[in-house]
Amino acid sequence: MVGIVIVSHSWKIAEGVCDLAREMAQEHEKIIPAGGLDDGSIGTDAQRIADAIVEAEAGEGVVIIADIGSSIMSAEAAIELLEDEGREVNAVIADAPIVEGAVCAAVEAVGGGNMDSVLTAAEEAKETSKL
Repeated sequence: MVGIVIVSHSWKIAEGVCDLAREMAQEHEKIIPAGGLDDGSIGTDAQRIADAIVEAEAGEGVVIIADIGSSIMSAEAAIELLEDEGREVNAVIADAPIVEGAVCAAVEAVGGGNMDSVLTAAEEAKETSKL
């Protein structure tokens, strides 16, 4: 199953988004939060994200969904860290809203979707009107 990593500047947001996505796709065990800094403060940490990517990988790749600004740069740095360690990394960053994208990605993944379809499901969430 395609793994999912949720990157936020806030641990609480990352964990909450994972909780919601897990509720909607209960069979998915590889939805991993990567938020905040070690001391609990707001921020992103490339090593924390890299660790989450490794934890989320179950052989079919990882889709990363991030919140704002430097979370994207930190996710890119995390992928580079893993590559620099000589690891084969099959991870992509989705251009998706964090909550809706996570839920759509999780549902697609649990339904047997591959990396491309999970990424597409996450990214198409930004086109869905709420009203």
